[in-house]
Amino acid sequence: MQEEVLTAYLVEEQGRFYRLAYSYLKDRDEALDAVQTAVCKALERQDTLRDPNAVRAWFYRMLVNTCMDILRLRAKTVPFPETEETVGYEDPFPDDTLARQIDALPEVMGTVIRLRFYEELSLKEISAITGENLSTVKSRLYAALKKLRISMEGALE
Repeated sequence: MQEEVLTAYLVEEQGRFYRLAYSYLKDRDEALDAVQTAVCKALERQDTLRDPNAVRAWFYRMLVNTCMDILRLRAKTVPFPETEETVGYEDPFPDDTLARQIDALPEVMGTVIRLRFYEELSLKEISAITGENLSTVKSRLYAALKKLRISMEGALE
């Protein structure tokens, strides 16, 4: 039964997973790879999911960690320019003013903003995903919102 619940969840929410991965990676192919890798990990490790009701937090933690691994690896490699136009998924952030401002935040603040507002997760779920206590998540959220407000006011002037 647990495998069926997990599989249904992974199929149903794949668009959200892509959007979250893209918000971290800003690259269509890497975002798709991150989602695929996280899905494979989830299927391989489904026996570690103790509570089927916590599947969202459990999977998002895998996806965020996968994205962070890709970013760390990217920092160590030299990019190769693309030579052909790709088709398929579109950029979910066509006006990237806000996305750039979120990227400029410290990593821990950007993660909280993405999970709270892009993925509409509760603060308790974000706490479970990041492994931080609830009060830390709250303080990071409010500090990040304050920084975003200040930076967006400057960007819009």
